[in-house]
Amino acid sequence: MNVEALLDMQKKLDEHIEEEHGLKQEDLIEKKILALLVEVGELANETRSFKFWSKKPSSSKEVILEEFVDGIHFILSLGIEIGIMQFDLGETNYTNEDVSKQFLEVFKEVNHFAEERSVEHFQQLFRHYVYLGELLGFSHEEVFDAYVKKNEVNYNRQKEGY
Repeated sequence: MNVEALLDMQKKLDEHIEEEHGLKQEDLIEKKILALLVEVGELANETRSFKFWSKKPSSSKEVILEEFVDGIHFILSLGIEIGIMQFDLGETNYTNEDVSKQFLEVFKEVNHFAEERSVEHFQQLFRHYVYLGELLGFSHEEVFDAYVKKNEVNYNRQKEGY
């Protein structure tokens, strides 16, 4: 996955949003952290991986992928906030195969990043989130392509006064 290309696209989108909404001087990191937590929760809800009491199936792969990519947007944006403009994803050699447990790992990593906004915590968060995507059945190419599409949707939403 070309993370640098994603970071570049995200930086341009963030700059556009900040300009459009007069937020150039605002510290948005805490709002972005909260937005990410909400997006991860929405993703979990669409997968229904934790809903042991329900027989209703998960949402379609397309819906889950779009929710997943929403999280990628906010993770990248948080990385940009701490000065990251290049990042080698490397291998996500985690052994956990339980999607619900991986959601908990992602929440834990978001909280670690919130407490200490370091490159190391960003890297762990990003890698755990990408691994969650792998567990959900998404290839890196699918994630990249879906990100590009959603990035365009986000620009269009800004033009339409979203």
